[in-house]
Amino acid sequence: MAMTIEARNPRLEAQRLLAGKGSARVLEPSPPAVNDGPYFADDPVAVDGHDSETSLVVPAGTVPAGSESTEVIDWNRWLTDHPDRHDRVAELWLGGDRRLRPAPSSLVATRLALHRLAVYVVAPARHKANGKFGLRWTRGGFGTPFFGRDRQIRVEGPQLVDQQDGAVRHAPITSLRAAADFIGADIDSETAAEHDSPAVGDPDEMLTVDLDAVAFMSDWYGMAFAALEQLRADEASIDPSRPQLWPGHFDPAIEVGSEDGRASFGASPGDQTSDEPYLYVSLWWPDRLGIDADDSFWNADGYVGRRLSLSDFPSDADPVDVAAGFWQETRDRIAESAPP
Repeated sequence: MAMTIEARNPRLEAQRLLAGKGSARVLEPSPPAVNDGPYFADDPVAVDGHDSETSLVVPAGTVPAGSESTEVIDWNRWLTDHPDRHDRVAELWLGGDRRLRPAPSSLVATRLALHRLAVYVVAPARHKANGKFGLRWTRGGFGTPFFGRDRQIRVEGPQLVDQQDGAVRHAPITSLRAAADFIGADIDSETAAEHDSPAVGDPDEMLTVDLDAVAFMSDWYGMAFAALEQLRADEASIDPSRPQLWPGHFDPAIEVGSEDGRASFGASPGDQTSDEPYLYVSLWWPDRLGIDADDSFWNADGYVGRRLSLSDFPSDADPVDVAAGFWQETRDRIAESAPP
């Protein structure tokens, strides 16, 4: 049975949930494309330009400090009056009781295949248009922010989707060459690759993409972006960057901290060091902080930092809260060590 793939505008979709009673903010990229620097991408949680006559509904945990007077609420508060919409809001990782599905045995093979697709085909297509290669979570997978003529290239389940000007084309994910031909791009082995990216390999090799594994990865990325936006919105986070999915490493991450206490906070779906997904914090300048690398708090291998494996997540907790709490606790420990 063929999949039905439709053109997407996530903010407008969320807006419809509100039935005209509020202005929605989401976690996914939405049109129109941003064709000006420095980001060349929308900021889906930004409250700039909000009409103060209308209440603003933002992802859980991201209500800006001091915004109560402007009627900014989060999706959890909105759900108290609309409990029948809980499943939809949770599916979009905006609030509610969110859960990760179990990681399937096919995860590693699918992750490696999609990593190759992301770093050698999808990200370079965006880079060719505006010099940027960052990706984001999209429902059912991942993809680019909108660029050019409201174009987005994304993975949705086992399909590669090319949406432009509100029209959608899609094709099954087969090989790197077929994907590049489908979106009219080249296989680019240099633009977005990092030291831990998988080799480009045979461009005609069939990519192993299992539907359950793609669904898990989509959930993992949705969870990560929801928690990273909470960390970003927290007043205690110094100079946070925007979350993005780095194609070379294939993990969502942001940077937070002062010059000496800066660190990367991210959520790996697995990599060369671990088949299991994990959260991490990696300190940029541990020597400037006087960090005791033998302290069991800093449990990462190969770098000074901290990790939390998926198997160590509490089974009865919202994974967004687990991730945000892990990052916030680590950020606070770094701040305690930073020089005045």
